[in-house]
Amino acid sequence: MSYEWPIDPAEFFTERRPQMLRMGLSEADVNSVQHAVKEMWKDSPGGWVYEWSELARKYAEAGRSDMAAQAYGWAKFPTLANAAMRTALANQLEQYLRAAADFPVRFERRVLDLPHQGESTPVPVHIFAAEGLAADAPAIVASGGVDSWKMDLHGIFVALATTKIARIVTFDIAGTGESRVPMTPAGGAQIVDGLVAEARRMGARKVAHLGISMGGYYSARSGLAGKVDAAIVLGGPVESAFTSDRRYQFGMYDIVGNALGFNQRPEPAEIQTRRSEFSLRPLLDQDLNAPMLVINGADDVHIPQQDTLVFQGRRDTDVHLLPDTGHCAVTKLPEAMMIMMGWLTEKLKV
Repeated sequence: MSYEWPIDPAEFFTERRPQMLRMGLSEADVNSVQHAVKEMWKDSPGGWVYEWSELARKYAEAGRSDMAAQAYGWAKFPTLANAAMRTALANQLEQYLRAAADFPVRFERRVLDLPHQGESTPVPVHIFAAEGLAADAPAIVASGGVDSWKMDLHGIFVALATTKIARIVTFDIAGTGESRVPMTPAGGAQIVDGLVAEARRMGARKVAHLGISMGGYYSARSGLAGKVDAAIVLGGPVESAFTSDRRYQFGMYDIVGNALGFNQRPEPAEIQTRRSEFSLRPLLDQDLNAPMLVINGADDVHIPQQDTLVFQGRRDTDVHLLPDTGHCAVTKLPEAMMIMMGWLTEKLKV
């Protein structure tokens, strides 16, 4: 289920340019595609998916499958609203798997069958492990959010794997990427619980959960409920982001609408009814949490500061609101990564 909506693609370049550059694309390539893109949804010259796919094809022809995967990742951004974007995701996966032989860590792709709402659903996962990592090493279950998925955040996950802190198990949250079910609070959390159980079956002596953006909602839920041994929330919404006075920006209203499973643009009352169900206030009122690290940028346009600051004063919880950066601290990602790596090293040791 998916739908297109009216939006000027210039909005995405305005907001996501730092992310495009941070994840490895050159400024020249971003500028070239931005100049060429005139419309969001058409799959022909001037269309978002077409122009990004053209860049990806050039990389693929040059033997740079790693860069082709990144460009196809932007071609299918921000959601699989049409057939062309679903094709771009398939092409991204093809190029990503071709590039895997050159990853600096061991890589494995599995498709797990996990519980979901009384049934089961296939969940593709990508597993990264440094050479020589012990079989019983800790595992970190990790995901991105509603528009940046496991292959898009490859650099972050591989960087974590190279530290030899843990085995990294990445997935797409419900309603996004390769997921086949819509995003819901309980259903999405049930998938996470299944992944955590699977990581323990792999032999992990401890399991942490790293969630980025909307993925941070689910890692906050895991941590607050004490379902994992440690949880990191990077730019995650937990309560204030779901109130009726919060206004979506840069297409997020419809990105979330797609993730929630709507097949046409929802009315504001419909989407508010859904998002109000996500509040983690009941868990925030309890004192069950595992050790938690909560980080975000102070200038985030999507997640209010209160969704980070609400964790201040909780036991076993470290909070960092980084100044002069926005959603998920993307322009200060090296600083955020250093904080996360140091914290994980401490919390996941035996």
